[in-house]
Amino acid sequence: MKTSILIFSLFCFSLLLKAQDTAYLTYYEKSGFLKTPRYSETIDFCKKLDKASGLLKYSTFGISPQGRDLPLLIADKNGNFTPEAVRKSGNAVLLIQACIHAGESDGKDAGLMLLRDMAINKIGLQLLDHVTILFIPILNTDGHERFGPYNRINQNGPDEMGWRTTSQNLNLNRDFMKADAPEMQAWLKLYNAWLPEFFVDCHVTDGADFQYTMTYALETKGNLEKDLSDWTSNVCETFLVDEMKKSGFPVFPYVQFRNWHDPRSGLTLGVAPPMLSQGYCAVQNRPGLLIETHMLKPYKVRVSSNYAMLTHTLELLNTEYKTLQNLVAKADASTAGEKFRKEPFAVSFSESFADSTKVEFLGFEYTIDTSDLTGGLWFKYDNKKPTNWQLTMYPNCTADKFVKLPEAYLIPPQCITVIERMKLHGVKTTVLQNEVTCKVKSSRFRSPRWQQRSYEGHHKLTFEIVDTLEKRTFPKGTVLVEMNQRTARVIAHLLEPESPDSYAAWGFFDAYMEQKEYSESYVMETMAREMIRNKPALKQEFDQKKASDKAFASDSDAQLNWFYSKSPYWDSRFNLYPVGRIVDKGDLHLLKN
Repeated sequence: MKTSILIFSLFCFSLLLKAQDTAYLTYYEKSGFLKTPRYSETIDFCKKLDKASGLLKYSTFGISPQGRDLPLLIADKNGNFTPEAVRKSGNAVLLIQACIHAGESDGKDAGLMLLRDMAINKIGLQLLDHVTILFIPILNTDGHERFGPYNRINQNGPDEMGWRTTSQNLNLNRDFMKADAPEMQAWLKLYNAWLPEFFVDCHVTDGADFQYTMTYALETKGNLEKDLSDWTSNVCETFLVDEMKKSGFPVFPYVQFRNWHDPRSGLTLGVAPPMLSQGYCAVQNRPGLLIETHMLKPYKVRVSSNYAMLTHTLELLNTEYKTLQNLVAKADASTAGEKFRKEPFAVSFSESFADSTKVEFLGFEYTIDTSDLTGGLWFKYDNKKPTNWQLTMYPNCTADKFVKLPEAYLIPPQCITVIERMKLHGVKTTVLQNEVTCKVKSSRFRSPRWQQRSYEGHHKLTFEIVDTLEKRTFPKGTVLVEMNQRTARVIAHLLEPESPDSYAAWGFFDAYMEQKEYSESYVMETMAREMIRNKPALKQEFDQKKASDKAFASDSDAQLNWFYSKSPYWDSRFNLYPVGRIVDKGDLHLLKN
């Protein structure tokens, strides 16, 4: 893989010449590397490339809430521009995405130059030998056009940029699982039509100041199928880190600091939840690379580093494409297999501080003062004093919640939104044509607690789960979701309530946790006494609850409602998770036949 240095050198040379064909300079280049184009200028340039070269095809894959097309450029050396044609050709598919946070435009300008250099300047054409590129220059098109110089307070350029969220004020990089935004729903359809073997998401980071122009994240800590994870760590990460250093852009993993803004407090690595882009690709059995250029570096330097990382990624994939395709196919088959369902499945992870190691970290000297204005800590970095620290790294993560996967799920037809969202994720479903009664594992929510502040349009909640095996009747139109399919990891995260990104955790089933019928006190006072006479032990249980719960003891309505909950009039479906799990293979066979 010696072509990477040559390719990047050619890129630098093309910048000095301002491209071999000046008619195809990007808006960014024409501005002296200080500005990024608006939506219309970006689309015009994409269409211009399409018209000029048979290597590229401009298309769209959806419409934003404000009516803007979501743009897509497809690059293929042989003019194959459909998923079917590309699969037949044997190429691997790389999806590159920019401007999911529309103020972070580095990847857009780098990607436009990269495709221009291939199609017009004939630089790096060999990078398309075995790879087809899907490039989304702007995913958040509405946020992109909330354009201005003050949208990124921590960011050094471009002169003006878009806004972080969509016109519906949703952060698309929190939406991959719940899929509220029309842009995300369109993205999921695109993703599942193409199923790219590799994904790159281009961002700009906030946080502490340090020497690295770029940090990165690759999922290697437990949420990706093991063989794919090993390849990502041992082959992909090793190659990209080495090549970026050769190109003059040493990189470091996208770490968190044990104390915010304070690198010397120690570095931690995490597992991306599936609501984030690279975490979502992991549960789809495909590696994803998160690029985070550093917000304080000059815009030209950041875009150049992004260009270099995209180039090296293509170089890697052109060599490793068959290996990666085989690993992805193996992971899909494994996830659909019976063995996968027999093993406990981790739905959440946290950093582990059990083990640590020392790593070199290229930082800047800094001091920590107490602010005389706010009384808080004031970090003062001196970027004229670079330093190489030996810092403590906590590289491991631990799974903190496991679930036992069923053979299948039953989603009753009234859960319309959930059923439609499942389909967006590429999940295969079967609609039952008759009412069925079968044994399922049922869950009841207990002690639900909603967070006070809204998060991405939802009040997320936590709860306890009580599981029982019981017979339940599901009406005609119920959707059967079997787990013997490649999307089993996605299904589990969506339908297992204890997953932090489940539909239950996002509040899609809140109505089932609401009491809808109440007793009148003059009825319940009489009935409570009758209940005690018929079941004397109930009085002892009541007294024990009053003794252990002060709030309950002082609330007469709650006490009468407690008696109501013990009566045959109580809502048997209150707090019942409407989704049932078929845990026995024989029960599934009976249901299907």
